[in-house]
Amino acid sequence: MRRTARLALATLVLVPASAGAGTTRPPIGLTASPAHVSLVGAGRTSVAVTNRGSSALVVDVGRAGFSLDLRGQPRIVSRGGARAATSWLTVRPARLALPPGATRSLTVSSRLPARVEPGDHDALVVLTTRPRRSAGVAVRMRVGIVVVVRAPGRIVRRLDVRRLAVRRMRGARTLELYVVNRGNITERLGPGRVRVALRRGRASEVLRAEPRELRPRSSGVVQFVYHGRLEGWVSATATITASPGEPPVRRVFRAKL
Repeated sequence: MRRTARLALATLVLVPASAGAGTTRPPIGLTASPAHVSLVGAGRTSVAVTNRGSSALVVDVGRAGFSLDLRGQPRIVSRGGARAATSWLTVRPARLALPPGATRSLTVSSRLPARVEPGDHDALVVLTTRPRRSAGVAVRMRVGIVVVVRAPGRIVRRLDVRRLAVRRMRGARTLELYVVNRGNITERLGPGRVRVALRRGRASEVLRAEPRELRPRSSGVVQFVYHGRLEGWVSATATITASPGEPPVRRVFRAKL
């Protein structure tokens, strides 16, 4: 009877290069550092790939596009969208042989086409281990390295706030702020940039956002986990800090906690 191959997928969210150190190694362990690469125009950089497992690995290196759902969960796609930089990238070598504990370097380089829209364009460098038999099941690991290439030209930064919703799951409350990135660069949103101030009568609380990135010309949800004591209808003021010298983006909502 044929058993279905199991795919261990760790795309976009990578374990830091220091992780995995200890007395016991897992059978398969693959990390890359840095896990996020930024290039300006025609650029080049190196990525260290480390086998932190106890077995030798053969790793195939490829390119792919990717997409994010509203809550920032990644998905590999064959080509990517209109702002994909997949065809701009060259990665060498195309295959790595890694004994246990070994580290090898990849060279990632970009070359811009003749006509390109200014701003950020992205792609993945995908590392895929050759299948390894473990208890009769073929196991492999796939790791994605995000590569953002910034094309020269006028940079546009524009964030809009659409709405605020409250989700209840297993007794916990999460506030979800729907944000649109109408600009042409990737925006990093987190506790230092996005907050929601709640007010009910004289009581008030300020929530800080869970970190995430929002790609150009896309929409996404910024989440706030709420463990406070406010109940019922509240006034919620959502604020996103803008670029230096520009006013913040701010909207006021009514929300029921």
